[in-house]
Amino acid sequence: MNLPNRLTLLRILILPLILLFMLPLPGDVFAGWNAFVTGPGPLVALLLFALASLTDWLDGHIARSRGLVTKLGAFLDPIADKMLVLTVFIVLVERGRISSIVPIVVLLREFGVSGIRMLAAERGIVIAAGWLGKVKTVTQLIALHLILLECGLAGLPGAGTGVPATLIPILTWLGNLALLVSVVMTIWSGLDYFVKNRSVLGDGTS
Repeated sequence: MNLPNRLTLLRILILPLILLFMLPLPGDVFAGWNAFVTGPGPLVALLLFALASLTDWLDGHIARSRGLVTKLGAFLDPIADKMLVLTVFIVLVERGRISSIVPIVVLLREFGVSGIRMLAAERGIVIAAGWLGKVKTVTQLIALHLILLECGLAGLPGAGTGVPATLIPILTWLGNLALLVSVVMTIWSGLDYFVKNRSVLGDGTS
C-alpha cells in the first residue's frame, strides 16, 4: 500500500477517535470521561478532524504529483471523505447542535451522485469531479471546523466570561452561516451533477 492510500486509511481510522471525544459513553463508570466529552472534548475532536481534513488534501496531492494514483485509492478516497463529513454531521445532530436535515441532504446528494456514477461505470464512462463538488466539500469542512470550535469553547470552564463569552456567539453565527452555505452548495452541486449527466439515466439503446 503506497503513501497516499495509507493517508486515506488513516483518515478512516481517525473517525472512531473523533466519536470518542464527541459522544458520551453509557454507564456511570464513565461519568468523569463523559464530563470532559460534554465539556471541552470537541476541541480535541476539532484537532483530529483538522488532521483528517489535512490528509484529504495531502493524499491527493502526493498521488498526483508522484504518479501514485491507484484503483484502490480512487475507491477509498471518496468513501473516506463522505465518512468523515457525515460522521461529524450526525454527531452534531446527536449533540443537538444542528438539524438532522443537514446530514439527510448530504446523504441524498451522495446517494444520487453515486448512483449516476455506477450507471456511467457500467457503460465505461468516467465522470470527472466538477468544481462545484469541490466547493461543496470545502464549505462543509469550513462549517464543521467552526462548529466544533464553538462546541469546544462553550464547554470550557468559565466559558460564560472573558474571551469565550465574546467569541462563542460570533462562532455560532459564522458556523450557522457556513452551514447554510454548505447545504446550498450540496443541493446545487447535486442538481448540477444530475443535469450534466442526465444522459446516463437513459436506457442506453440510442
